[in-house]
Amino acid sequence: MVQIANPIYDVVFKYLMNDEKVAKLLLSALIGREVISLEFRPTEHHFPVGEMLMVLRMDFNARILDEHGNQELVILELQKAKLATDIMRFRRYLGEQYSNKENVVREPATEYPYRKALPILSIYFLGHTLDHVTAPVVRVNRVYTDAATGEQIREKEEFIESLTHDSIIIQIPYLKGRRRTELEQLLALFDQSGATDDQHFLQVNEEDLPERYRPLLRRLQKAVADPLVRQTMEAEDDLIEEFKDYQRLIALKEGMIMEKEKTISEKEKTISEKEKTISEKEKTISEKEKTISEQKKDLIEKQSQIENAILNLYRSGVVIENIASIFDLPEAKIRAIVDKKEV
Repeated sequence: MVQIANPIYDVVFKYLMNDEKVAKLLLSALIGREVISLEFRPTEHHFPVGEMLMVLRMDFNARILDEHGNQELVILELQKAKLATDIMRFRRYLGEQYSNKENVVREPATEYPYRKALPILSIYFLGHTLDHVTAPVVRVNRVYTDAATGEQIREKEEFIESLTHDSIIIQIPYLKGRRRTELEQLLALFDQSGATDDQHFLQVNEEDLPERYRPLLRRLQKAVADPLVRQTMEAEDDLIEEFKDYQRLIALKEGMIMEKEKTISEKEKTISEKEKTISEKEKTISEKEKTISEQKKDLIEKQSQIENAILNLYRSGVVIENIASIFDLPEAKIRAIVDKKEV
């Protein structure tokens, strides 16, 4: 057993890929064909950690030539943690690759040269697993198909190749115990089951690695002795832990906000119900007031009719005493009505 630096760390992965021979070996194994030419131009994204620059994400772009002599742009990215922003981040990054004016090759033409967009092959190393697929290495290969007949179309078209891309996805957690192919034997260098307690190093069996891939192992052994690599790995651990603490704090605050929103919602519901009750009571009161007003109006009309009837009887010669007897009212009341009406 030998000890190597853990390539799941960004700084170690960068150290590994900075060796052109090693990069060619790894890319050839992943792509499934030999990398003839490699334009080594990594793109890094940095974040300050104290006095150091910590590589959070390393993008590796490589121009390669396949067996037919066609150029292809390879995008290689190491992803260690499952974040909520992963998919959108990958989409944004791919969008940058598609719009990058440097990702073209100038082709000679009859009258004038033109720029040909290079096809893209994205390769992802995931430190987490997908939701349903359990294969350690997943190849996503496009197929041209005649929509009417279902027949596969073999010829490649520049238009399609420039606007769509294939992908290779390596799920590092599923590499454990998988040594069925030469590629899986090579990727054993990423198998985390042999990690030390601090996760900085891996214990691997050199004899399990095919002879032609031993340069990768030697490169990772060399990284063990590099003090800057070891220091940066520790800084990366600190950064990731701080990030996790930050995520936990965000989750806690989001939980508190949700509880407050729930409480506010319940209070608003209670207020709404009370307002509804008040509105219903006001409606009832309004209806009662309307009823009372109508009854009062009816009463006034009836009273006026009675007074007019009393006055008519008086004018017809009926004495007050008899009128009082007819309406069952005091004579004084009858006299008061007559006097008011006669005025």
